[in-house]
Amino acid sequence: MSGEDIDPKLLERLDEAEQRFADLDEQLADPAVLSEPDRLRQLGQERTRLDEVVTVGRAFRKLLEERAGAREIVESTDDEEMRELAETEFASLDARIPSMAEKLRELLLPRDPLDDRPAVVEIRAGTGGDEAGLFAADLARMYQRYAERQGWRVEMVSVSEGIPGAFKEVIFTVHGPGVYGRLRFESGVHRVQRVPATESQGRIHTSAATVAVLPEAEEVDVDIDPNDLRIDVFRSSGPGGQSVNTTDSAVRITHEPTGLVVSCQDEKSQHKNKAKALKVLRSRLLDRELAERDAARAAERKSQIGSGDRSAKIRTYNFPQSRVTDHRIGLSSYNLDAVIDGDLDEFVRALRLAEEAERLEADS
Repeated sequence: MSGEDIDPKLLERLDEAEQRFADLDEQLADPAVLSEPDRLRQLGQERTRLDEVVTVGRAFRKLLEERAGAREIVESTDDEEMRELAETEFASLDARIPSMAEKLRELLLPRDPLDDRPAVVEIRAGTGGDEAGLFAADLARMYQRYAERQGWRVEMVSVSEGIPGAFKEVIFTVHGPGVYGRLRFESGVHRVQRVPATESQGRIHTSAATVAVLPEAEEVDVDIDPNDLRIDVFRSSGPGGQSVNTTDSAVRITHEPTGLVVSCQDEKSQHKNKAKALKVLRSRLLDRELAERDAARAAERKSQIGSGDRSAKIRTYNFPQSRVTDHRIGLSSYNLDAVIDGDLDEFVRALRLAEEAERLEADS
């Protein structure tokens, strides 16, 4: 896209966001709103989200105005030196517009009500034996590093270890603004191609791990009948020493109608482990409900973006080529080390924009 190809709908949506921002300022100054804490909080959160849109929008409009001014000089001046300076300025401004338009388009994407929920991230080793467990640990670290870059907080729920440095399964929650909205596209099968540390012949192996990202459910989202739960307590397992509990503090909860099972042993308190396990259970039940609700729409889509289908291979990490490829949108990055270290912004942005493009196409 060149700077000349500005979508009129982008400016229309910016106009709407700016008007809404002004309306929010008026409402937040209303004494009636100030006396209602819940409404005040909701409006404040919406204003915070729109603040960046308005800031970027103003910069974008200024860029368009400066480009128009440079063009006017090019077309009207008889001074050759002045024209050359204006042409250089025009080219510089025109080159900056597409990236800013893309950032503005991302900020203006319609928000899912669940986008600002915390996310429950579940990573499980798949095919590939010990190497799959090591890859699962790499993915866990990748998401934790990404969370650190975003200023989010990570809370461990449960870990099942394999060989040193490997995870059979790891579950953690991520808290912060916009967490689920950014992480939800990570659900699926992740594949790695590399030479395992245990490979003496130097052969490249292919292993896999599955990632499930669920919106953290609130009690009002999912009504769980206590009579549907079977709760077992057991002694925590661990690497030995003081970290192994000497009491039955670990908790396993089975939701008998669905057969879902959640275990938690991260805390030394049985009560805290039970609370964490119930949070994960609620999130899994909410995820099932959302998947059933969206099944018809997802079946019509061309890709797995946003469908939460964890049976499909979504991304490959090829270490020999230092390449990461997302198969849903055909995007490849040759900066694997940075991606594994948590630099996921390029993929997160591209996946969100691709979903929006599909949604617009489906609605047209």
